[in-house]
Amino acid sequence: MRNLALAILICGCCLNTIIAQDGTNWRGPESNGIYPESGLMDSWSADGPEILWHFNGLGEGYSSPVFAGSNIYLTGMEGTTGYLYCLTNNGRLLWKKPYGPEWSQSYPGSRSSPKITGGKVYIMSARGRLVCMDAGNGSILWLKNLLKDFDGRNITWGMTENLVIHSEKVICTPGGSRNNVIALDRHNGELIWSSRGKSDNSAYCSPLLVDHNGRTLFITLTANNILGFDANDGELLWSHPQTNQYSVHANTPIYSDGAIYCFSGYGRGGVKLRISDDANSITKEWTNRTIDSRIGGAVMVNGFIYGSGDYHRAWQCLDWRTGKQIYTSTEVGKGNVIFADGKIYCYSDRGELAMMRPLADRFELLGKVRVRLGSGPHWAHPVIHQGKLYVRHGSTLIAYRIK
Repeated sequence: MRNLALAILICGCCLNTIIAQDGTNWRGPESNGIYPESGLMDSWSADGPEILWHFNGLGEGYSSPVFAGSNIYLTGMEGTTGYLYCLTNNGRLLWKKPYGPEWSQSYPGSRSSPKITGGKVYIMSARGRLVCMDAGNGSILWLKNLLKDFDGRNITWGMTENLVIHSEKVICTPGGSRNNVIALDRHNGELIWSSRGKSDNSAYCSPLLVDHNGRTLFITLTANNILGFDANDGELLWSHPQTNQYSVHANTPIYSDGAIYCFSGYGRGGVKLRISDDANSITKEWTNRTIDSRIGGAVMVNGFIYGSGDYHRAWQCLDWRTGKQIYTSTEVGKGNVIFADGKIYCYSDRGELAMMRPLADRFELLGKVRVRLGSGPHWAHPVIHQGKLYVRHGSTLIAYRIK
């Protein structure tokens, strides 16, 4: 009996540790695609890095994994229902729990990755349901229907937003004419503030929280505009026009040294905006149309932007200061990009997983392998966590050893 009591106490302490921890962010600690890992491999064999494990059975979807404690969380769709999956760090399913209807139309599957804070998991479904779940067991704590409760409007391929949390508020973009951008109390879902913004539809953008001279900004793209809000009270501080053929602006903005870079696909490209010291205004510094990534993101490292295009398909290096293109490469197909330990990791929409080192005048290819597990489009953004590279392809999550 004494041993049983001790075991229960230990398990309870472990569970509390797991669910009390915050989760990892979408696209790294700063949501900029940069992972603070070191000692990673500098080359791969022809077979690519070793696959440590893979898990089949995530359902359809494009979300990336997030990590809290020793657990891994992802979303996926089975039938027409969205599920939150909780795995161990060696790929064993602990549980899965439904969170509501998911996107079963064009390009079916879940879109958004979970956001974990203080033992709670926050998910936005493509059907406009914002759900708060318990990270320990997946039970639903509260939910809101952004389309019905906040006059939201859904879009062609379903609402797609990786959520951000600031000072007990979860902030998101229903895209309604009145409640265009809102902040909810993360504990109970009650409305804290609402902004009309520019009354655009949402545009598949995962927003960025920025600490600019002590002021926290919420920066996102809607159908026709780049918007900057005060994250505390929802005041719209500034806007800048950004349009393209299909109103798709799915890349998270990049912030550095008081400036913001926003970019879109279908030939649109990007613009760098200088934010005033008081954050109340912006000044355009340059535009560049060659990095017109549709959904793959970009990274800014040591004064250079790295990413691939959509109409301009090559991988590219741009000067952050001027927007000038420095060099290009077509050794890897266009796709998603992250950065760690001096190397960029590319996951192309052709299914290539590659590692390249950006040099002064070229990309040095250090390894390339084709992702053969899983099925469907190769769109999920890869993640690096504790020396492993995680790639989600359809219903399969793959863990590669890269350290």
